Amino acid sequence: MATQLKPKEDYSEQEWKARQDLAACYRIFDHLGWSESIYNHISVAVPGEEGAFLINPFGLLYEEVTASNLVKIDVEGNNIGGSPYPVNKAGFTQHAHFHKHLGSRANAICHVHTTATMAVCSHKDGLLPINFYACNFQNQIGYHDFEGVTVRAEEGARLVDNLGRHSILMLRNHGPVVMDATIHGMFLKMWALQRACEIQVATLSQGEANIVEQEVVDVHQRDLSVMQGQGGAGLFDFEAWKRKIDRIDSSWRD
Repeated sequence: MATQLKPKEDYSEQEWKARQDLAACYRIFDHLGWSESIYNHISVAVPGEEGAFLINPFGLLYEEVTASNLVKIDVEGNNIGGSPYPVNKAGFTQHAHFHKHLGSRANAICHVHTTATMAVCSHKDGLLPINFYACNFQNQIGYHDFEGVTVRAEEGARLVDNLGRHSILMLRNHGPVVMDATIHGMFLKMWALQRACEIQVATLSQGEANIVEQEVVDVHQRDLSVMQGQGGAGLFDFEAWKRKIDRIDSSWRD
């Protein structure tokens, strides 16, 4: 198991809070089965530091990530925090373009390879309006055609273009990229997207699905926006899951 590196006192209060939240997020993803061996990323902008981001050390499982062993990098993926751990710079390529060009819209980004989300990304029609959660996202998702492993900088402009004004990009035949201004907002979107995809896979296994009409989707999204404000736009959800993983293993805090 990875151990604590620099002590809490070596970081600003803002950075330490971001580190703890991101470490908790990795543990939550792992607990929910959203990790992929040592691969994939969740990255977060360091508050108050232009062009600085936190990301997982390459080679550690999500269950080994802690606040202190997260690596501080610049937008090119270069280590700027003195961490002894390496970073999967190639894997950070897609995150880098969103962080660089979208600003605060993309303060927190995750990319996952869960079975359900990859299955929907591989379906010719993508995410269908056939369940409660899927209706949350209708006309709010971008799609990007598969070009192979996402490591080439020249693909970045197409990723940003295909995302458009949205905050979720479904990489066809690959997996989703989910982003938000806050880590808890990103988590809530990812949680709801995962549920939407799980239910779609289960529904389509039974045969033809019932499609929700667009006018109903519009009402659903209107009313949902009011309800989300009451739930702290994911803050209540994220804090609840932090308490859950803290009861299981609190080492993420160090």
